[in-house]
Amino acid sequence: MRLSEHKSITFRLTLLFSSASTLVLLLLGFLIGGSVEQHFVEQDMAVLTGKLALARHTLEKVHSRHDLDSVLQQLDDSLVGHHGLALVIVGPGGETLFATSGADFPQALLDRHVQAGVPQPTVWKTKQGTPFRGIAAMARTSIEGAAPVVVALATDISHHEQYMDSFRLTLWTVVILAALLTGFLGWIAVRRGLAPLQAIKREAAGITAHRLDARLATDSIPAELAELAETLNAMLARLEDSFQRLSDFSSDLAHELRTPISNLMTETQVALTRTRSVSEYREVLASNVEEYERLARMVGDMLFLAQAENGLIVPNREPVDLAAQVRELFDFFDALAEEKALHLSLTGAGSVSGDKLMLRRALANLISNAIRHTPVGGSIRIRIETTDEGTILAVENTGDPIPQEQLSRIFDRFYRADPARHGGGEGAGLGLAITRTILRAHGGEISVRSGIDGVCFEMRMG
Repeated sequence: MRLSEHKSITFRLTLLFSSASTLVLLLLGFLIGGSVEQHFVEQDMAVLTGKLALARHTLEKVHSRHDLDSVLQQLDDSLVGHHGLALVIVGPGGETLFATSGADFPQALLDRHVQAGVPQPTVWKTKQGTPFRGIAAMARTSIEGAAPVVVALATDISHHEQYMDSFRLTLWTVVILAALLTGFLGWIAVRRGLAPLQAIKREAAGITAHRLDARLATDSIPAELAELAETLNAMLARLEDSFQRLSDFSSDLAHELRTPISNLMTETQVALTRTRSVSEYREVLASNVEEYERLARMVGDMLFLAQAENGLIVPNREPVDLAAQVRELFDFFDALAEEKALHLSLTGAGSVSGDKLMLRRALANLISNAIRHTPVGGSIRIRIETTDEGTILAVENTGDPIPQEQLSRIFDRFYRADPARHGGGEGAGLGLAITRTILRAHGGEISVRSGIDGVCFEMRMG
């Protein structure tokens, strides 16, 4: 879909407002027009029914054929001054007993008379094109045995129709102009109403990767947009944090890769400065292998973290005896612990469902980290508990506490609470990040707390 096909909010709201206003005006126009038209109908019917009642009353005074002529003259006299009013009286045999000049009644009206009540009006045009509204009804005389006659009355409505034509023209002209005016005013109102959104757009357009610390103003915008601005500010905060972490990660990665690569280059360059013996070349190659292994472990760890972030690490589920895994790792790290005279202890037991190799790696990272940061003669205590919420494994070690400002970043990649720390493998600052990733892949979580007694890492799994 082309960009031009996307209508703006201003256009949509203006169109909606104009359509609603036009609809209301049209309904109002029809209502007013219908009311005026109905007023004229009621006005004409009042005149016609009044004259019909007069005609019926006058005909009731006819007692003989001789009286009929004088009564009809009275009816003719009663119509004097009523311009446009026509009257016709039709006898039982269809003969016309009386008719005013210009009385041109349709036969359908004369045939549709009623015995009593208010007759329904009929509108027609004469041969000359003059519009009439008329009614017809039965009327009785006092002549004994005489059948009732048909009385039909009509009034000229030319003036009414001319007025209604002029009224409708004026009315619909006003409706159209009002619709255009309301559309224009609606456009102005929408533009003013969306001005804060335009301000947010301008502010957001000025935010770049180098200005992620900028935030949208929320104190001068309407309440409807305040939540949107706060959401955008929260998103900017997350982006700023992510960019900062990415920047730190890139810097740390370059630093970590530079050391082994620099060592490889230096040793190789030194080895090439002169001819050396086979044993000397062997020593150089052995040293290079150590650096290559360090690089391989680092690349492997980075690949593992990248796969975990994209959901590509799916642990195999099997029962894992945590206590048994800890005891095996104690045997593995026994030499390092004995070198620093560390005391390793385990209390409790528990089993979880997970990937044995991944959980063993997470435990190894925690124990290795604890051995590196526990002073000579210290102790490392591992405690396993089973609760209603799941299984808890805590790794506690004596030593200097970690500053509170560093605890929130201790699980970040390449982050070192102790900048002086160096070494290979997890010593590159990836061990705790990998441990957290493994726990989250199993639906668990890891936390850390630090105090004067030392540091405690706590793993929780369901």
